[in-house]
Amino acid sequence: QVYLVESGGGSVQAGGSLRLACAHSGYTYRNYCMAWFRQALGKEREGVAAMNNVWRATYAESVKDRFTISRDNDKNTLYLQMNSLKPEDTATYYCALRVGSCSYAAGPFERDFHYWGQGTQVTVSS
Repeated sequence: QVYLVESGGGSVQAGGSLRLACAHSGYTYRNYCMAWFRQALGKEREGVAAMNNVWRATYAESVKDRFTISRDNDKNTLYLQMNSLKPEDTATYYCALRVGSCSYAAGPFERDFHYWGQGTQVTVSS
């Protein structure tokens, strides 16, 4: 059973920073891809950033140069460092895992991912 548990969400003012974490366990796949998605109220889920098993990271244009995806294999944790936050970044953020590698030009695609966390809320006030 694969488990993905997000943490680190909260409320910040515009221009602030947050770091999300996703603790993951229950799999031993050699080729995999992990990603962050977000879903704002009334909108479709959007791919934010992805990192494959050879550490290549890609980002949606809307977050490029502000967000950084990283992972710590020793701690089985995926991170999303979010800087210069804007009110439009307000959403529930989800961690996801794909069995198999990935290679995106920008943000990841929801349909490609097999396992999901429950999400953590990020609210950015102006």
